[in-house]
Amino acid sequence: MLGIFKLRIGVLIMISALAGLAITPGAAIGVVPGLVLALSVLVASASAGAFNQFYEAEADKLMARTRGRAFASGALTASPLWLTLIGALLVVSVGATALIVNPLAALFIFLGAFFYGVVYTVWLKRRTWANIVIGGLSGSFAVLAGAAAVDPALGALPLLLALVLFLWTPPHFWSLAIACRDDYAAAGVPMLPVVAGVPRAARIVHANALVLVAVSLLPVFFGAGPVVLAGAVLGGAYFLRKTWALARAPSRATAMASFFASMVQLSALLAAVAIDAAIR
Repeated sequence: MLGIFKLRIGVLIMISALAGLAITPGAAIGVVPGLVLALSVLVASASAGAFNQFYEAEADKLMARTRGRAFASGALTASPLWLTLIGALLVVSVGATALIVNPLAALFIFLGAFFYGVVYTVWLKRRTWANIVIGGLSGSFAVLAGAAAVDPALGALPLLLALVLFLWTPPHFWSLAIACRDDYAAAGVPMLPVVAGVPRAARIVHANALVLVAVSLLPVFFGAGPVVLAGAVLGGAYFLRKTWALARAPSRATAMASFFASMVQLSALLAAVAIDAAIR
């Protein structure tokens, strides 16, 4: 049952928020506000993930990758009670942040859930290949929530990290979409490889990854330390190696390698941000 909340994605979103907090210059916000921020981002992300599976239950039945999900398989009934629970999780997480951290951080948490749950899932997923590009703002809003907890003015460093999250989502998700291209085609979802074809999509993934890695190097020019630069270079080089292999020889194997490499790249950068903040 916990799978409906997409907790693995939620943990990554939570870490992104903490990275936004860590990279933002300013006084420490304290243990309690920090815990409230982290848990609220996780719970709001879980709410959006559950709504995604609730809303997509019928479509998920058409895809081998998703037909085992709880709502799609019938293990859980998509009743109005679930919508009430999903909404309550979001209200509690946003409300707690507004009360204990600040209203701007709460607004960014709400926007992150809203963009994934409504903008991506309801409005864009079945209408345009750019669905995940705009839906990818969810991760950016998590970074901004963490930054706003420290300084609502939002300086250059958190804005650059938010831009990195925005640029990371398309090559990450499109790599998976290439591997699962037939699934998306069968379900009528216009993901990039369905619309543009696999070879062209693979080249676009590599081009996007080049831009992503270039932008991930910019924080060092705005005060980030050498640890951040090292994480960006090492993680970025590994990701580019895999996206180049995908562009040269598109296949399920190279697409999945690119997908996993994207997580290595982001993890390396976020870990570097945390280490840099700890040693300063």
